[in-house]
Order: sequence, then structure tokens, then C-alpha cells
Amino acid sequence: MRSRQRMFSAVMRLLLKCLRLGRRRRRFKLVRQAEQLWHYGHLCLRSLLYNSFTNGDVVLDSLFEPPVYWLVDHVTRWFGVVFVALVIGLTSSIVAIVYICLLPLILQTYTPAWICWHLAYGHWNLIMIVFHYYMAITTSPGHPPQAKDDLTGVSICRKCIAPKPARTHHCSICNRCVLKMDHHCRILLQLSLQNEAGQAWPCSDFASPLPSPARSPAALVLWVVISPALVLFQTYYQTPPPTFSFRQRAFHKSVVYLWVLCSSVALALGALTLWHAALITRGETSIERHINKKEKQRLQKKGKVFRNPYSYGSWDNWKVFLGVDVPRHWLTRVLLPSPHLPHGTGLSWDLPHCVVEQRAPLLAI
Repeated sequence: MRSRQRMFSAVMRLLLKCLRLGRRRRRFKLVRQAEQLWHYGHLCLRSLLYNSFTNGDVVLDSLFEPPVYWLVDHVTRWFGVVFVALVIGLTSSIVAIVYICLLPLILQTYTPAWICWHLAYGHWNLIMIVFHYYMAITTSPGHPPQAKDDLTGVSICRKCIAPKPARTHHCSICNRCVLKMDHHCRILLQLSLQNEAGQAWPCSDFASPLPSPARSPAALVLWVVISPALVLFQTYYQTPPPTFSFRQRAFHKSVVYLWVLCSSVALALGALTLWHAALITRGETSIERHINKKEKQRLQKKGKVFRNPYSYGSWDNWKVFLGVDVPRHWLTRVLLPSPHLPHGTGLSWDLPHCVVEQRAPLLAI
């Protein structure tokens, strides 16, 4: 009995020692993590104070860089799959509602001329959206060549540890550098424009119960503004209230869903499209906007004027962006599906064929 008690007490003492050792290790780990955070914050503060060109943008970028990198490495890798599935699902639901609910109403209400217009415009818009979305998710954004012997770089990528050509930046989603990286390209901008037209079309043209020729422009605008509220907040004053069939209730809910989805997407996508349209007009990407802004401020202090070396003028910038070399390209490359490639290789920035006049020098006194 005594030997068993001694053995049991020895085992218990051993377990207590292990628990104490585990607690000490956890405490040591927490202390070490606190020291690392302190050293990182101290280094970050010293780096911010050392840079003579530091401003609010640099401070925010430095503070948000660690959490953004963690988010990109652990979460955003799934964003592409989720967004593709979400866009396909929502677009398919809108198309189904238009064919099942709105198309019969058009055929019964509108004149033959307006029926032909709606069918032609709606199907052209649908074809353009499907084509540009397929091209957007399957077209490679363009990467620097693997052979870096003859590659002229203006800087070194911190992640690839390789030279970066002009207008090239690292993409954390692709985990490699992308030529002329930006969130807008020709395919994506045309997709945004077609989507904007596709979202606004059912909201504006199917809002009124009257045929299209009976609507004046002022009445149409007024009805487009107030019709969502009438659909959402309509009240019946009959006693007893009218009975609706399942088909009528489903039609009503589908129209409300179409209104809410198309209106919200049209507002958000419209703001994004206008922002990138302004960038294209200036001939710069969203990343270059911050770089050019800082460079402009730096040169102003020296009495010089900054000129964007990649801007050819507002009209020529759009022609270069859309790939319009001759007038017929406005039809074959803009209004019709076209898989044409953008100007240049992304490595050299020669003067495009559609630009006639030479640009002003980069710096002017």
C-alpha cells in the first residue's frame, strides 16, 4: 500500500511540474511576442520619421501594410472564386426574371417597333456582358518575361526580388508582378459599361406600366425615381384585401428583387466606372495617380511642372486604351465583341499609331 501511495504521489508531482513548465513556456512566448511587437513599432516609427517626403499617405500605407499582407495571404485567395460564382449567380437571376416576367409584358404592351428595339438592345447587351466577362476571367494580365538578362527595370520588386519594368507592380493575388498593373483594363472597363447599361435598362424602361411612346422624358424620369417606393410600400385599402395567386406574388417579389439589385449595382458600379474613366482620360493607373501626385508636389517646390510621360491627351488616351487605330474600330472593337490585344508589349512604350502629334517633354521649367 505504501509503495502504491508513493508511486501515485510521484506521478502527481510530475504532472504538477509539467503544468508549471507549460505555464512558464506560455508566459515566455507571450513576452517574446510583446517584445517583437515593440521592436516592430519602434522600427516603423523610426522609418517614418527618417523619410523627408513623409506625408499622410505614406503613414497610412506603412501602418496598414502588415494587416493587409496578412489578409491577402490568408483570405483573399478565395475572393476570386467567390466573386465569380456570385456574379454568375446574380446575373443569371436577373436574366431569368427578364425572360420569365418582363418579356411577356413587353410583348403584350409595347408596339412592334419598341418590341424590336428591346429585343435587339437587350440581346446585344447580354452578348457583350457574357463575352467581356469570359474574357476578363480567362485573359492573362501579362507578366514580365522569365529571362531577366535583357530586361530593363526601373526598380526591384521586394517580393519577387527581380527587376520591374516601367508601370509594373506586384500582384498579391497572382503572387507575381503584372505589366501595367491596375484594376481597370480595356476588357474590364467595357464589362463595367455594359453591366451599367444592363442594370439601368430594366430599371428605367420597365418601370412604367404605360407603353414607351406614351411617356414623356419628364414623366419617365419622375416615374423612375418614385416607382421603387411605390412597389415596396404600396398598400391595399379594399376590405377584405384582394387575394393573390402564387404566380402573382412571385411576380411581385421578382420585380422588387430586380429593382433593388439593379439599382444598388448600378450606383456602385457607376461610381467605379466614372473613377476609372477619369484615370483613363488622364492616362494613368490608380497606382500611378499616387506616384504622380507626390512627384507633382516635389517638382512644384523646385519651380517645375510635371508632365505625365504616358499621357497622349484626353481623346488619344481613350483611343489608345480601346485600341482604336482607324475609325471603323469604333464599331468592330468597341460596339462588337473583339478579343484584340492592347497596344504595346508592356515592356516598351513606343508612340501608338493612332497618336499623330508628339507629346510635351516630361519636365518643363
